[in-house]
Amino acid sequence: MTQYHHTATADVPADELFAFLSHPENLPRYFPAMKVAEPQGGDTVHVEAEVHGHRVASEAWLHTDPANRSLSWGAEGPDDYHGELRIADAGPASSEITVTLHSVREADGDEVQQGLERTIAAMTHAATADADVEAAEGHGGWTSYDRKSDSSS
Repeated sequence: MTQYHHTATADVPADELFAFLSHPENLPRYFPAMKVAEPQGGDTVHVEAEVHGHRVASEAWLHTDPANRSLSWGAEGPDDYHGELRIADAGPASSEITVTLHSVREADGDEVQQGLERTIAAMTHAATADADVEAAEGHGGWTSYDRKSDSSS
């Protein structure tokens, strides 16, 4: 099994970054190949992606652990693809994000590692942009959204 790993910092508080990333419907905003990500109940997520010019649909799983600010995910298939994401405080208004991917697929060169680094850059950019917009509009950001969602269930 091949493992890929990357850590980066983001100019957004750890709780805010985790709140944004823990919503699967945000996947297409930072993962360019992902076209659809629809929660189906429990840990199940219906996903559709463009892979090497073909649209692929699948059921995946996403487990969130708010207490540890971590996510784990995977999808059935020939590559045995799964991964983990952890977010830690890196200061009062910044966080450190670490992602580890596992797959039996061997990629050419640095293709997967570079894709991982680009995706983490995109996710931190999207979360930071959302936090800036939410702060400007006075709505309190994703953590406020999570509290509203939790109280309505």
